[in-house]
Amino acid sequence: MPLSPIDIHNKEFSRSFRGYNEDEVDDFLERVIQDYEGLIRQNKQLEEEINRLNEKLAHYDSLENSLSKSILVAQETAEELKGNARKEAQLIIREAEKNADKIVSEALNKARKIALDMEEMQKQAAVFRARFRSLVQSQLEMMESGDWESFDRELARREAAIAESGL
Repeated sequence: MPLSPIDIHNKEFSRSFRGYNEDEVDDFLERVIQDYEGLIRQNKQLEEEINRLNEKLAHYDSLENSLSKSILVAQETAEELKGNARKEAQLIIREAEKNADKIVSEALNKARKIALDMEEMQKQAAVFRARFRSLVQSQLEMMESGDWESFDRELARREAAIAESGL
């Protein structure tokens, strides 16, 4: 067990003939007591400071652990958000591709229908031209034939017959 300042203060030395000067020993012991008390106070202050610093260190270690966990959670959340964003982008792209395919398909169907309609109209126009040409040719042939003169004579004869009959 270490000496305390009281132990040093209460220490009694035996007396001998030709021993040390009692006043010098007492003065020295008084000085040792003061220094020893100062060292004990300083040691106690240092222990308190160590305890305080250890508490601070524990607080900072706890804070560091919390921050590390927070950073990990933030990183995981960021990765999750990136993954979700990628998935959503892929869904949007697939939907857009589907819509684009649908639009292209509808446009191709309309173009085919228009082409078929146009082809049908061209056929009908060709038939109409052929019939019209045939009609015009037959009319020309009729005009060029001598039948008009006999038709005119027949018409005049009928008109005269009607006029004579008084009708």
